[in-house]
Amino acid sequence: MLAIFNAAFNAVVPIILIVLLGYFLRRKQFLSDNFLSVGNKLVFRVLLPVMLFINVYNIPSFSSIPWDIVVYCIVTTLLLFALGLVAAITGTPVPQRRGVIAQCCFRSNFALIGLPLAAAVGNDEAIALASVLSAFTIPLYNILAVVCLTMFLPNGNKKSAGIGHILSSVVRNPLILGVAAGLVALLVRELQRQICGEVVFSISEDIPFLHSFLNSLKGAATPLGLLVMGGQFDFSATKTLKKEITIGVLARLVFAPLIGVGLGILLSSFTDLIHLGQNDYPALVALCGTPTAVSSAIMAGEMDNDQQLAVQLVIWTSIGSVVTVFAIICALMGMGLLAI
Repeated sequence: MLAIFNAAFNAVVPIILIVLLGYFLRRKQFLSDNFLSVGNKLVFRVLLPVMLFINVYNIPSFSSIPWDIVVYCIVTTLLLFALGLVAAITGTPVPQRRGVIAQCCFRSNFALIGLPLAAAVGNDEAIALASVLSAFTIPLYNILAVVCLTMFLPNGNKKSAGIGHILSSVVRNPLILGVAAGLVALLVRELQRQICGEVVFSISEDIPFLHSFLNSLKGAATPLGLLVMGGQFDFSATKTLKKEITIGVLARLVFAPLIGVGLGILLSSFTDLIHLGQNDYPALVALCGTPTAVSSAIMAGEMDNDQQLAVQLVIWTSIGSVVTVFAIICALMGMGLLAI
């Protein structure tokens, strides 16, 4: 049990420490408002798209994808999206906060916390499944995020919720473009295997300097994004946003894993719709049980939503996930569904 707690603790606490560093540096006026604004744009428009491109590009192949689990995770994400919309509409009258709450419900920190967590509590098969799921769920996260962060904005806003505006925002979103580029590169690699019998050209092998360059940018995305988020954090806002924070934290850390993991257990145990084994549950916990994504706060600010609420939700779900992830893993072990 101590090893499980250490895995959850070590996956989450470094994030909190970097956020606190950003908060401290901003309070000491080491980080200026202009730096935070430019840093926000840099992370959202350059570093995060590169990170998503590399994550998708690094998936080995399409050949061994467990489609039943992939489809289940997509359907679960859509279900959580619907739940998030209900929570948003009933939870706050402020339009700029509704999309943020909805996003918090379905959008987990799969890339930053989920993948390392799956590696910590699972084996190589669990890590491979988590990587495959990231190629499908991360693009879906970003598409749904654009929808919910757009649909509640007032009509006077230039990014208001018309179908055309939503589709345009999805197509032009830098995170979507990063994933799309990764999928194209992966498809080209697969076509080479089909046509030539082997990979004739790849970025990592034939343009290693470009691959190293992209990996360096990927490595900068998370720490810079967390520093910027910490600089924008305001403890005094916690009291004024208490209701919205409570709704978001409960949705992300309680209802999302109950629905995502719980429904998976039921369907796997009593139907033939999905087949989950001990090597699959770490990826499912990583997808449904981790705190809300760091990029959600950056994206909320870029799309004229309440970024302060989004920052609060990232931080409080990250803190709370140390306890809830531990509880989820203990429960799965108690049911014999997970072995560490």
